[in-house]
Amino acid sequence: MNQISMGRPAAARHLLDRYLSVRARTEALAAPLSAEDQVVQSMPDCSPTKWHRAHTTWFFETFLLLPHLPGAQRVNEDYATLFNSYYVAAGPRHARPQRGMITRPNGAAIAEYRRQVDAAMARLLCAATPEIASLVELGLQHEEQHQELLLTDALHALSLNPLRPAYDSGWQDPAPDAAMASMLEGPEGLVEIGHDGIGYSFDNETPRHRHYLAPFRIANRLVTNGEWQAFIADGGYRSPLLWMSDGWAACQAQDWQAPLYWEERDGAWRQFGLGGLRPIDPAAPVRHISWYEADAFARWVGRRLPTEQEWEAAATRPGFAEAEGIAWQWTGSAYRPYPGFRPWEGAVGEYNGKFMVNQMVLRGGSLATAPGHSRASYRNFFPPDARWQFTGLRLAEDAA
Repeated sequence: MNQISMGRPAAARHLLDRYLSVRARTEALAAPLSAEDQVVQSMPDCSPTKWHRAHTTWFFETFLLLPHLPGAQRVNEDYATLFNSYYVAAGPRHARPQRGMITRPNGAAIAEYRRQVDAAMARLLCAATPEIASLVELGLQHEEQHQELLLTDALHALSLNPLRPAYDSGWQDPAPDAAMASMLEGPEGLVEIGHDGIGYSFDNETPRHRHYLAPFRIANRLVTNGEWQAFIADGGYRSPLLWMSDGWAACQAQDWQAPLYWEERDGAWRQFGLGGLRPIDPAAPVRHISWYEADAFARWVGRRLPTEQEWEAAATRPGFAEAEGIAWQWTGSAYRPYPGFRPWEGAVGEYNGKFMVNQMVLRGGSLATAPGHSRASYRNFFPPDARWQFTGLRLAEDAA
């Protein structure tokens, strides 16, 4: 690749370097997983590691190489269907719940697929136009999202193994915030919400617009494991008055008694994580909770979840520990379009807009989020019963 970089304009060289770095990180994250690990699909919401590696490659092949590199052809025509996800305009798709059935092509074939697409992308990037560069950045942001999913999906699969094998026995979670809990005064009145146009953003972060905030207070840090243990001990999972109706139904049907991956042994709680099964750290932010659980906890302490606008407006305030690199934070906001929202044109317009229903917004970032991927205006979203992501909560309250 050094030969490819020689004599190229600085912008193109930078883009190629970033492309290679992101692609290499995906392979590094997959490396601790065996071939058997990489083909497992533990539930319909998860995808096998091998599929993540192939799908992110399909993205560059489909949206960059075929339309923009003269003479480009698919590495394998069958991959067009196997590794499409939800892009209806891009053609037929293999059923999501059956991705674990794709034992072939094998891992070596997927590695070769990635190699061939990377080589073709290097040629394309030699003369990347601004339009191409913009699409490449979308592809890289997309791959960083799948890097997080690779980790969360692999963790879920490993958690179902009775041996509780660690993804990486040397994995160390970020140190918890040592700040004492307090409630910060949030900004009030008209505030600007949405991406400010500096740096990258997804379409769902725009357009920037004004939003009115009533007086409120927001916690300086996330709710901790120790605080969640008090919720459990006080019967939080057995008190229907704390729960939304659908949440209580899910709690009963799935027998929730603690956050996902928590196990009680000899009176002590442990949690399964990327480093294996370890004792709960009471000071660490609670994670792997659904929106329903977060909402019930907030009601238990007499507070509420912040709206996504409150969260974003407060994120730059002194004393606000954003907790990026620890846990995504559920908000009280449904995932809906901003006023004046317009999805991108073409098949990539399916990226965010068509999911703006029956989901709740999360803000921040998690220990599985790629470095530098998140920002204050970033809008993550999942259904309210989702627990396998690194999801936590921050409290808020009305100040009137």
